[in-house]
Amino acid sequence: MKKILYKIRMPKDAGWLLPGLQVKRWFGLIIIGTVIALLGLCVLFNMRPVYFAVGILKYIAVTINQEILGVVLVILGAYIFLKGWKNTNYSILDLTQDRDRHALLESLYKRRKLNYGPKIVAVGGGTGLSTMLKGIKKITNNITAVVTVGDDGGSSGRLRQEMGILPPGDIRNCIAALADDEDLVTKLFQYRFKTGEGLEGHSFGNLFLTALCSITGNMVRAVQESSKVLNIRGRVLPSTLDDMKLSAEMEDGTIVEGESNIPETGKKIKRLFTVPSHCKPLPEVIQAIKEADLIILGPGSLYTSVIPNLLIKEISEAISKSSAKKIYVCNIMTQPGETTGYSASDHIQAILDHAGYPDMVQAVLVNNSLPDDLSPDYEKSNSFPVVVDIDAIKAKNINVVATRLYEENDQKYVRHSPSRLARAIAYWYKKQLKIKDNKKK
Repeated sequence: MKKILYKIRMPKDAGWLLPGLQVKRWFGLIIIGTVIALLGLCVLFNMRPVYFAVGILKYIAVTINQEILGVVLVILGAYIFLKGWKNTNYSILDLTQDRDRHALLESLYKRRKLNYGPKIVAVGGGTGLSTMLKGIKKITNNITAVVTVGDDGGSSGRLRQEMGILPPGDIRNCIAALADDEDLVTKLFQYRFKTGEGLEGHSFGNLFLTALCSITGNMVRAVQESSKVLNIRGRVLPSTLDDMKLSAEMEDGTIVEGESNIPETGKKIKRLFTVPSHCKPLPEVIQAIKEADLIILGPGSLYTSVIPNLLIKEISEAISKSSAKKIYVCNIMTQPGETTGYSASDHIQAILDHAGYPDMVQAVLVNNSLPDDLSPDYEKSNSFPVVVDIDAIKAKNINVVATRLYEENDQKYVRHSPSRLARAIAYWYKKQLKIKDNKKK
């Protein structure tokens, strides 16, 4: 005998009753307050509301069938309540004409739920960090992206030199990555001018941040105001407000100044350092690290995106002392001029050497598969898959989390997949929490 399953579909408007939106309690208070106020008015004007209400209900109960009356009243009351509740919300939000109503409900629900997600601090820069943030924002709203400010090339470098501001490029990318929707405003923020004297090569977001920096007085305020415009999830913070410039000592003893010049030498980097030698961290960054549940280093260029943040002594110290779970996301391919010939353990060792603390990383997340038809341009540019030397990593007392992390574009280039990164990090983090709970038991 076949079982017949009936699907009961909840009315879409009933979605406003879902737990987590944090609006039912306030409407409950509104209803209670309204009823009490009406009763008070009736008493003041000697209308004897309770007496009349009971009399009317007695008459209706005697005249009409009780079951039919009950059903009608429940349906009518629920319909009026939901209709009023929904339209009141739309009126408050003033979004009924600009967004799909049910998409708005879904967005509100997700955003409320994400407010209870773990506190994550992501440290890095470049496209690697912004790529990861696109996935992480689907796990939690409690994100603090700590971004390097050593960039001196391209649009950021020009604005830094001409306007005397912190380079806005990496900050702009992270703000756009954390935006609630990939809408027109976000695309505008990332738009890069292709022509125009003085404008060519600049992105609108860089110019916008530069203007806001001049208006508000510093880059932190500018980032805060930009974040409001794009309605981002979490926040973006520069690692320092000092005019930090990167320099590198190569293995042959030569010194190379400027972030954009370091990869161009083709020489192996011995150590990276900043000018000035001691940059002060942003206080909000240190506080975020202290409160973090999870700290993520990378992905991104090892020497020009990840390590520059760790050269600020107080940041490395705070990460070392933090009780948060700590994971490093290793790059998929080696980067010519920075990590040529580097294995995964070499990446980790460079971080530990420059940070100066042995407990900066508990685990490393690595990619364990690649397509057979990688772009031949990789080999031509001397870029190869990062070798995962598990034994060498475990010898450092660091766990290895290996899974497929890449996505491939039409040109056969591989990049980290935001969704796969986020899932792998979330899985590892939840697993660590279970291990911790089991130890307590």
